[in-house]
Amino acid sequence: MQRSVVVAIEEGLHARPAALFVAEAARQPAPVTIAKNGSAPAPARSILSVITLGVCAGDEVTLATEADDAEAAASLDALESFLGRAAVS
Repeated sequence: MQRSVVVAIEEGLHARPAALFVAEAARQPAPVTIAKNGSAPAPARSILSVITLGVCAGDEVTLATEADDAEAAASLDALESFLGRAAVS
């Protein structure tokens, strides 16, 4: 299961927003990967992997999980919602 999402966070996934994204991914029941522009998928629970992607505001990323159940859908929903916010607190 996968989804394409446009990142709305002003800072992109750098420093604090990346840390908050990884924390949100760690709370999810299904492991999720994130990829930018067809790059190799990176574990969404890894701060180093997420920062290395260099995701900026307006970039399209792909969130994916190997599972295809309600937990996987809920995990993707939560991370899609996080990336769709204009600001993180």
